[in-house]
Amino acid sequence: MEDSIILKIDNIVKTYPGVRALKGISTTIKKGEVRALVGENGAGKSTLIKCIMGVEEPTEGSVQINVNGEFCSAKSVLDAAKLGMYANYQHVNIAKDLTVAENYYLGHLPKNNLGIVDWKKLNAESQKIIDKFNLAINPQDVISQLPVAMQAMITISKISVNQNIRLVIFDEPTALLENDKVQTLFHYIKELKEQGVSIIYISHRLEEVIEICDTVTIMKDGEHVETKNVSEVNKDYLIAKMVGRKMVDIYNIQHQKPGDEILKVCNLFGEKFKDVSFSLHKGEILGFFGLVGAGRSEVMRAIFGAEKIYSGDIFISGKKIKINSVRDAMMHKIGFLTEDRRSDGLALSQSVELNINMYSYDLISFLGIVDLKKERKRAIEYQEKMRIKTPNVKQIVNYLSGGNQQKVVISKLLCRDPDILIFDEPTVGIDVGAKEEIFKLIESLAAQGKGIIIISSYLPEAMGLSDRMVIMAEGHIAGSVEADELKQMREEDILRVASTIYDEEVAQ
Repeated sequence: MEDSIILKIDNIVKTYPGVRALKGISTTIKKGEVRALVGENGAGKSTLIKCIMGVEEPTEGSVQINVNGEFCSAKSVLDAAKLGMYANYQHVNIAKDLTVAENYYLGHLPKNNLGIVDWKKLNAESQKIIDKFNLAINPQDVISQLPVAMQAMITISKISVNQNIRLVIFDEPTALLENDKVQTLFHYIKELKEQGVSIIYISHRLEEVIEICDTVTIMKDGEHVETKNVSEVNKDYLIAKMVGRKMVDIYNIQHQKPGDEILKVCNLFGEKFKDVSFSLHKGEILGFFGLVGAGRSEVMRAIFGAEKIYSGDIFISGKKIKINSVRDAMMHKIGFLTEDRRSDGLALSQSVELNINMYSYDLISFLGIVDLKKERKRAIEYQEKMRIKTPNVKQIVNYLSGGNQQKVVISKLLCRDPDILIFDEPTVGIDVGAKEEIFKLIESLAAQGKGIIIISSYLPEAMGLSDRMVIMAEGHIAGSVEADELKQMREEDILRVASTIYDEEVAQ
């Protein structure tokens, strides 16, 4: 019977100073099994992955993988790789200054008889991987020049380079992927399963768990709640076990009657978008949707002063303004939640207190000297208001769960009391409980008369939250959906518009 088991997790306990992250986790995974691992942020999923992959050493217990009938433990990340274990982490782990091909074969570049890198072979082999995963890129493209979603696909497709895989861990792999790439991933997972490779699949999108997984392990507060066959559960059951309560439709927020126009964008041109025009009203939630590379984030980064505007006009409450920098945008009461909170939104090595106050020290300073009492008071105020789970506001942000990190970034924006809030992928890697809290916050902000723009790659979320929607394709506004139409629209209708192809020569 043990021959069929690929991984044994035996009574894993992991303790950090003041925190018991794992409280005796035990389970086994069979060869060729796709095991879902679900739980709220802070349930201990990431810590368990680290113990499996040799990143962290368990305080008690053991993790062992079956290597040709012998059970071995990974003492380091290099050990894990040698034993055939691969982890595709939620946050893209990739060498951004290298090419796609160099990333695929990093550490084992093909060489000729003289010991010189065989670039022709490297690019040819990389092209095979690109074709296998239907990626519209070139092996010589530099990673940093590609959209974050494409970078995520490269880390996924890179797994196929490895010939000796026994176990693959996918941590929120679809968070930034569009629909067709999600299906590409699912096809690859089925292919791995057929080869006898075992999968641990972590996702807050529970419909994916139901679709792709064989079994599901539910975790809560560092404990193993239960492991069930996916055929025995449904989404509501999983949510109830994860959060300890039943949940109503989390998109069921109160919508406001839009007020006066607060933002107007006219004929905006930038490097990756052309002739973009739209308006936003007080109390309105405006959804922006588009496939990867559509230019949604670039438009918003330009409005926030983080990317250059070539031409076009921006009006706030009817007054034409110029935004040449992020500071200009903040002075005009615009707040922007970036797509990648870890790279662009947080100082990970700094405290919750510093991160919350980061955008607005000028508001609590006199002659360049920070009022430390106000700094602490404001941090504690937002910790309580946003229900940020942390021992205290001096905690280093990197030690918080993804959901709590996101709440810190949002708190940072709210400290300046912006009138216009742009949320780019506000729920990436966040559990259902934290999502509900963020949606209720958005509802509250709209009720205060704030103008809100939401960018989401997850179409049910974009449609469920928005009063109106703007759809982008290839840097253009491909269409818009008014409030009365949105309720009648199907996802495939939105996707059809988002797939519009523009002939640039005709457009010019």
